[in-house]
Amino acid sequence: MARKIAWAAVAFFFLAGVALAQTSSIAGEVKGDDGQPLRDALIKIDRLDIKGNYKVKTNKKGEYFHAGLPLGNYRVVCEVNGQDVDKVDGVRTRLGDPTVVNFDLQKLKQKREALQRAAESGQLTAEQAREMTAEQRAALEKQAKERQAALSKNKELNDAFNTGMTALQAKQFQPAVDAFAKAAEIDAKQHVVWAHLADSYIGLSTTKTGAEQEAALAKGLETYGKALELKPDEAAYHNNFALALARAKKFDEAQAELTKAAQIDPPNAGRYFYNLGALLVNAGQNDPAGEVFKRAIEADPNYADAHYQYGVSLISKAQTTPDGKFIPPPGTREAFEKYLQLKPDGPFAESAKGMIASMETGIETKYVNPDAAKKKTKKK
Repeated sequence: MARKIAWAAVAFFFLAGVALAQTSSIAGEVKGDDGQPLRDALIKIDRLDIKGNYKVKTNKKGEYFHAGLPLGNYRVVCEVNGQDVDKVDGVRTRLGDPTVVNFDLQKLKQKREALQRAAESGQLTAEQAREMTAEQRAALEKQAKERQAALSKNKELNDAFNTGMTALQAKQFQPAVDAFAKAAEIDAKQHVVWAHLADSYIGLSTTKTGAEQEAALAKGLETYGKALELKPDEAAYHNNFALALARAKKFDEAQAELTKAAQIDPPNAGRYFYNLGALLVNAGQNDPAGEVFKRAIEADPNYADAHYQYGVSLISKAQTTPDGKFIPPPGTREAFEKYLQLKPDGPFAESAKGMIASMETGIETKYVNPDAAKKKTKKK
């Protein structure tokens, strides 16, 4: 009896060993787009011959291992952040060592990019064409159609833009307005188009009078607003918008825009304030101009022309005593001396020397360089 039990036990262990021997395993590693081991990638193992689904995640080394799989035919899918990124079909497991299935997402990305470039250039190899899925072919065909439409649109846009630039540079403002307006109709999301359209309207306003001038200027201000909606961090747009506002005698709004430009682009803050000051002088707003030139100096202490213009604004406030003595406000002499220190041979040097001489003699000089008050500003 004992002998029969022993044989039964041997038979049991033999059968158990046979059962265990019928299982298999799949293992591998996953590398991310950066070529480094990818942790927590989900590996989904789906049996193809009969129903069976298994899952395992990669460890910190990007490795995974799943044992106890029945011998069979499988699909192995790599999922990252909830998206299937790669798969291998027809993985047939075996007894003994694990069947290895690796995923290299960096190589996969490079391969897809190469396929995309080849398809776009029309140089798709026969091997690449065979490797494409039906979904990839459909996607590439759609992209090709969209690309062709975009190229056609871009050519029309570029032609209109270039026509506008040529006209604007030649100061042919109405043709420039027409060309940039056409470009804006083609693509309303191009901030540079709106900015140049605004410049064209402002230029057009200088060739008009009365109601036509006001209408062109108003259109320019409106168009600058559209450019800034699309590109609010462009200091040059705020600067040019401020100059246009000053032309419309909206000086408070102009100073606010110049302040924004200075905040966005501190290294050029002095130039922005100087531009506004020059326009204020041209508009006969001498007191506000003096304050703006002072702000230009605060932003850039080495801005020579700002020192000179600030001195001129102070001279305009000089007092004459009953006995005929000429007394300028404090800081006037220092402003002209600073200009001469920074630009001893500058365009305003002789004028600055004349101003200083008048203060030394106490006699008001009648010499004021007209270019100082009407210096043309340059837009970025």
